[in-house]
Amino acid sequence: MVQAEMVEATEFQALSNKYNVSGVPQTTINDGAANIVGAVPESNMLAELKRIMK
Repeated sequence: MVQAEMVEATEFQALSNKYNVSGVPQTTINDGAANIVGAVPESNMLAELKRIMK
């Protein structure tokens, strides 16, 4: 039950600005409830998802 989209930050400046993209890859969860910058291990991603689902 996860939906994901990927956009090219340099081609979509408005979205990059809206979500304050500071590096790539950047994962933005639930319209900014969490932002993860860089390639992170799966365990880190799951921990962040669990944190915002509480």
